[in-house]
Amino acid sequence: MKKFKSVFLTVVFVVVSFLSSAAVAQTPRWPEQKANAWYAQQPWLVGSNYIPKSAINQLEMWQEETFDPTEIDKELGWAEAMGMNTMRVFLHDLLWQQDAAGFQKRIDQFLVIAARHHIRPLFVLFDSCWDPLPHLGLQDPPIPGVHNSGWVQSPGATALADPKQYPRLKAYVQGVVGAFAKDDRILAWDVWNEPGADNAGSYPRQELNLRDKIARVTALLPQVFEWAREANPTQPLTSGVWAVDASDGTDLGELQQIQLRESDIITFHNYSWPEYFKREVSWLKKYNRPVICTEYMARSVGSTFDTVLPIAKEERVGAINWGFVAGKTQTYFPWESWQHPYILDQPPVWFHEVLRPDGTPYRQAEVNLIRQLTGKQ
Repeated sequence: MKKFKSVFLTVVFVVVSFLSSAAVAQTPRWPEQKANAWYAQQPWLVGSNYIPKSAINQLEMWQEETFDPTEIDKELGWAEAMGMNTMRVFLHDLLWQQDAAGFQKRIDQFLVIAARHHIRPLFVLFDSCWDPLPHLGLQDPPIPGVHNSGWVQSPGATALADPKQYPRLKAYVQGVVGAFAKDDRILAWDVWNEPGADNAGSYPRQELNLRDKIARVTALLPQVFEWAREANPTQPLTSGVWAVDASDGTDLGELQQIQLRESDIITFHNYSWPEYFKREVSWLKKYNRPVICTEYMARSVGSTFDTVLPIAKEERVGAINWGFVAGKTQTYFPWESWQHPYILDQPPVWFHEVLRPDGTPYRQAEVNLIRQLTGKQ
C-alpha cells in the first residue's frame, strides 16, 4: 500500500509539474502595467487598413499568383511620405491550409517591405465580415458600383459550422503567430475582426445557412485568444469592440465583454460623429489600458480626418482609418451601395480611401493634415 501511495504521489507530482510548466510557458493576458509600458514605447500610431489596389480581398492579396510586392512597396512608400507608421492587414486561414510555407514566406516579404518604410503592421487573423463562403484560387471581379463586393470571412461558414475543422484553425493561428512571435517588425495581433457580424445588408441568404453563427463565434473567440497566447508572442493581442452604444459602455454584449476581457490592449471601431468618438474613448480609457481605434473615417456618415484625427492625437489614441488606395475593394463607395449600386454616377463624396489609384490625394487638405499631425511637415 505504501508503495502504491508513493507511486501515486509521484504521478501527481509529475502531472502538477507539467501543468505548472505549461502555465508558465503560456503567456497570460498582459497586466495593465505591461500594456501601458509597451504603449509608452510606441510613437503615436497612425495608419490605414491596408490592401493593395490590385487585390479585391485577403486571398487575392496573399496568394502566390497575385501577391504583388512591387505594388505594395510603392503604396507603402506613399504611406510613409505622409507620416503613417502602421497598417492593419488581414490574413486568412485558407492561405495557411493552401500553402503554409509559401504564405509564411510572403508575410516575411511584406514585413521586409513595411520595415523599409518604417511601418509596423497589425495583423488580423479572423474576420466575420462580408462573404461567408470564401474560396481559394481565382477571385471574382468587383461588382460594379458596390462597396467591398469581394471581401471574404475567415473562417468561412463551412469551417465555422464544423468543429472537426477547429484543429486546422488552431494550427493556422499557432503557425502564423508562432512563426513571428518574437518579430519586432509586427506591432500587434488582432485575433478577430468584428466577431459575429451578421452581414444582413449584403449576404442575408448565405448567412441564414448558419443560424447559430453568433453562438459559435462566442464560443470560439476565447479559444482563439488562448491559441495565440500559447504561441508566446511578444506582441500584444487584441480584438476591436464594435457596434456598441458609444455613450458609456454599460450595455455591452457577450462578445464585446470577451473582447475587453481578453485583449492586452483595447482596440475599437467608430464610424460616427467626432463627439461620439471622443465619448467612446473616454469610457474605454477606464479599462486602464492603451486605446487604439482600428477602424474609422467614413466621410458621408460624419467620421472624417478633419474632426477625428485631432481628437485622437490629443487623447494619444492610435488612429487607423479604413482604406488607403482606391482599388478593387471599391470602398470609396458607401455601405448602402449594396442596395443602390453607383453604376451611372459617382457618390457625391468618397466614403473611405485616402489616395486615388495613381497615388494623388482624394482631398489634398486631408493628406496635409495627416502630415502635419504626424510631424511630416
